[in-house]
Amino acid sequence: MIDTLSAVYSAAAARRRRWYARDPSRQRRLARPVVSVGNLRVGGSGKTPMVEYIARVLLEHGERPAILTRGYARREASDGVTVVSDGTAVRATLATAGDEPLMLARALPGVVVLVGADRHLSGCLAERRLGATVHILDDGFQHLELARDIDLLLASEEDLEDRPMPAGRLREGIAAAAVADAALVNAGYDAAAARIGRALGVPTVFRVTRAIGAPHMITGDRDSVVVPPNARVFVVSGIARPDRFTADIMSAGWDLAGVMEFRDHHPFSDRDVTRIRAAARAAASAIVLTTEKDAVRLMACDLGDLPIAAVPLIVGIEPADAFRDWLLAKLAAHSAPGTQHGTQHSAPGTQHPNQ
Repeated sequence: MIDTLSAVYSAAAARRRRWYARDPSRQRRLARPVVSVGNLRVGGSGKTPMVEYIARVLLEHGERPAILTRGYARREASDGVTVVSDGTAVRATLATAGDEPLMLARALPGVVVLVGADRHLSGCLAERRLGATVHILDDGFQHLELARDIDLLLASEEDLEDRPMPAGRLREGIAAAAVADAALVNAGYDAAAARIGRALGVPTVFRVTRAIGAPHMITGDRDSVVVPPNARVFVVSGIARPDRFTADIMSAGWDLAGVMEFRDHHPFSDRDVTRIRAAARAAASAIVLTTEKDAVRLMACDLGDLPIAAVPLIVGIEPADAFRDWLLAKLAAHSAPGTQHGTQHSAPGTQHPNQ
């Protein structure tokens, strides 16, 4: 039965993609170029750190990027557009922005961050009022309502072996990958990345690197803190792939005293902090380590004297210069005189689970 449901789901996703491909005017288009960052798998592929990386590349080359995101798991969702950052200051709270948009806004001064279900509306506001010169569509591979000029697909070996939901964790069949302009592949070396790109049918491939940075306290002055090798640490996470974060902590050489996992986007409470403090003390840990995404939510609680630090995930794209040159050249081609940009209206349709 589950195999039949996966086949139906995959066919529906493919039919939806073909519907938009047959008539591009069904998509709405913004005046400025759109760079989509997405994936095939549900959750935990590192899209948010990659959006931050690409925003920094564009910012360093004189662009004013606007990140357009839906803002999943907001406690106070509202109609229209929420300005999380106008590029000069953070203008929203955790409740109104959501954890990932707020994390991006705090990490990226000079970058506009907007939350809203209608990404076209967000983009229009970014262009007309906030001076955006380019858009980054967060988690955009399945958001076909908005036209994109560059489609970046995050991928890994796991995708090749997975199946569409509900039998697996793919949002659509693996064949959909072929429409991407480039695959950003999480692999240990270039040859492996190239092989995965070929299997996906994407000729342009770059390799994603990931590492963890120095922990920094999430209370007080938030300075970096030295956690010596072999120190006993207690890990707390509420993300889609907690096993990867725990593996990163262990690979750094710290002694894992204990782990407490919550569901993705878990709204931490003071009661949770009490549980974390008790468990960390019982495990005789020197410090609690968490992710930057979790830190955004934990900072809303009364942490008291709990020694807790966030461990940043640092992603990169290799070869870095080649990717930067490729991205800027693609943007220049779409921004050139005569390139068709402007508002188009999509045909009415029903809401899909992939949107």
